[in-house]
Amino acid sequence: MEVLLIIFFSIVGVQFIYLVLYLVALSKTSVDKPTQALPVSIIICAHDEEQNLRELIPLLLSQNHPEFEIIIVDDRSNDGTFDFLLQETAKDHRLRMVHVNRTPTLFNNKKYALTLGIKAAKYEWLLLTDADCRPVSKDWIGSFSKHFSDTTQFILGFSPYESKPGFLNAFIRYETLVSGIQYISFALLGSPYMGVGRNLSYRRSKFLDVKGFNNFTKVTGGDDDLFVNQHARKINTAVCIEPNAIVTSIPKTTFRAFYDQKIRHLSVGKYYRFGHRLLLGLFAISWLLTWFIGIPLAIFSEVYYVVIGLLILRLILVTLTASVGVKKLHQKVELWAIPLLDFIYAFYYLVTGIKALATKKVRWKN
Repeated sequence: MEVLLIIFFSIVGVQFIYLVLYLVALSKTSVDKPTQALPVSIIICAHDEEQNLRELIPLLLSQNHPEFEIIIVDDRSNDGTFDFLLQETAKDHRLRMVHVNRTPTLFNNKKYALTLGIKAAKYEWLLLTDADCRPVSKDWIGSFSKHFSDTTQFILGFSPYESKPGFLNAFIRYETLVSGIQYISFALLGSPYMGVGRNLSYRRSKFLDVKGFNNFTKVTGGDDDLFVNQHARKINTAVCIEPNAIVTSIPKTTFRAFYDQKIRHLSVGKYYRFGHRLLLGLFAISWLLTWFIGIPLAIFSEVYYVVIGLLILRLILVTLTASVGVKKLHQKVELWAIPLLDFIYAFYYLVTGIKALATKKVRWKN
């Protein structure tokens, strides 16, 4: 019992350190910079996304930016995506289509499509999103362009999920908030380790100089987080999370779809740089053990009141961190439900983490 108490006190201490660091990072105030009206190429990969593109393209074309282009990569779509884009590209010169008939055997579908889109781009600065995303402002491009500079090569954004009824949606939004707090905080503290392709910007020249995704062509996923993990550093990375820079995303509506999506995302974590794997692993393990060791100790330990007090104190700190994250990242979360969501998250992370580590092959889309 004494050994378990020592382990519990240690892991709770580790959790406190991480949570305080996240609070410090998210509390940093950004200096408002003048917008650099440099031209931008927006890249979107689409597979059977006709309806989403019908909604997204008008929002992109209405952006308040002097010069930009939109490149839609039609990746082997089976619906009316190709015909729709053929019509739309004839109406506005800023909209262009790249069509993919087939993917080479040794290349991942998404990475191949994205590579073709980037090679077709005319401009140096790329801004990536997905067909099921929606910019919340006409100044989305302008918000990112404030961070364009001679030394910057990556700009990390955030994409919250839409709020809908149901527990699954509440959990998806909480999981997204936790993930966002982590990677945005690490970047603000000078150690960027990932980005999300739903809202991400980087230089075309950087992509071409490092030969794109050549180091992980066969890995499903990683076109956003692995590319950032390999090449983003403190000196060349900025964070863009102001309100106008947000794009919302449509969440999964079934647990199976969400589970498959998270396995795909988490499975690339094992390819991160060692230091990031260590830091993220320590946080995840300490999170899990806080619950898995803390609950038995709260029931059977002679100093149960100390254990319960530390669990409550940690939940208060988690709620405070989430509250700051909600304001900074604009991901709505029911703060009153955090104790339950946090408890379930531990089990979710255990199951998906083990599955992701064991999974050798996952798919983007057929």
